[in-house]
Amino acid sequence: MARLALALDPVVEDRLLADAVEAGHTIVARVVGWRDVLECLDVLGPDVAVVGAGRPTLSAELLAACDEGGIRIIGLAASDQERAHAARLGLHEVLDATATWAEIDALVSGGVPVPSRVGDVGEPRGLDAAVIAVWGPAGAPGRTTIAVNLAAELAASGHTAALVDADPYGGAVAPALGLLDEAPGFASACRLAGSGALDRAELERIAQRYSAPRASFDVFTGLVGPSRWPELARDRVVAALEAMRARYEYVVVDTGFSLEHDEELTSDQFAPRRNAATFAALGTADRVVAVGLADPVGLSRLLRGHGDLLDLVDAERVDVIVNRVRTSALGIDAHGQVRQTLRRFAGLAEATLLPHDGKAADAAILTARTLRDAAARSPLRAALRAYVDERLLPAPEPAQRRGRRIRFAQRPVTN
Repeated sequence: MARLALALDPVVEDRLLADAVEAGHTIVARVVGWRDVLECLDVLGPDVAVVGAGRPTLSAELLAACDEGGIRIIGLAASDQERAHAARLGLHEVLDATATWAEIDALVSGGVPVPSRVGDVGEPRGLDAAVIAVWGPAGAPGRTTIAVNLAAELAASGHTAALVDADPYGGAVAPALGLLDEAPGFASACRLAGSGALDRAELERIAQRYSAPRASFDVFTGLVGPSRWPELARDRVVAALEAMRARYEYVVVDTGFSLEHDEELTSDQFAPRRNAATFAALGTADRVVAVGLADPVGLSRLLRGHGDLLDLVDAERVDVIVNRVRTSALGIDAHGQVRQTLRRFAGLAEATLLPHDGKAADAAILTARTLRDAAARSPLRAALRAYVDERLLPAPEPAQRRGRRIRFAQRPVTN
């Protein structure tokens, strides 16, 4: 299912509209010219633009905007002149204006994803799906905030991304993004994975969508209450994350804080383990982001927890992020003091330091949006964006203009 923007001849649109809706797609815009399509891209965030291949509805500016936003564009040509116009611009996916919706839907729903124009996006970089676990010690160091915004920045880079709330002590992702959490999405995924029924269709059914212009991503909400932690059994969590790995390019997991092996505290070796979901996420992750607060208490907790984390995860898979770096808590040269502390007590030569940006964080919480949407120019968002570019995204090919690898995912939508 996809969100469609249409810019077609009225006769063609009338012929196709009912079939498109019946196929389960959502029509977000019906306009008459390419400038109208251009204006709706950021506001309405369509997944696919179906436009006439003639000059009134197809232009180089529209192609450039769709390439930049990762929006698929399909042209319908009513004549040889329109086909030639589309060919001159470099549009690959052109069908005859008399095509049935079934023929168009093959491109909308299942066609081979290609960029609109040859040479603009560069060669594929061989990116494998990545699971990124965001962990931090007790004390609210900002795990959820960072997990949410990592997913947003990865999606904004043109990749398919999912955000998973796997905290067994109670979910925080849903309220942070203003999503409903009556039915915990990740627990549902775990139950389906346990029975071998977690396929692509089920993932789309249980995921909620955080919608934003050029940066939408799927969200699997967390537990409604901490008493439901037995639903996140270790084997089921691993199976669910592996299913998501096959569906998305990036899966960002907000984990729990505790690294305590609670099986040592009970005589029943077969009982569910409260921290099993956290251990499963850390073990499955390709990269673990360890988050701590930049104050004496927060750094102490991070250093102790980092040692426990390295007992579970190889050091080369761990990145350290220190949140809310400020002189009011650490004195003069706060950044230098943090780096010196990490180097002296944990041997950490590299860490990402995030500025204290309460105004931007408050704006995001108040509006239930990501930093990209609530405070796009804030220092905190800029620092997270730089981390994603430097540490999570594949490096651009040398001597080539940096471009995004455009992938087109199916999104659960309603009529």
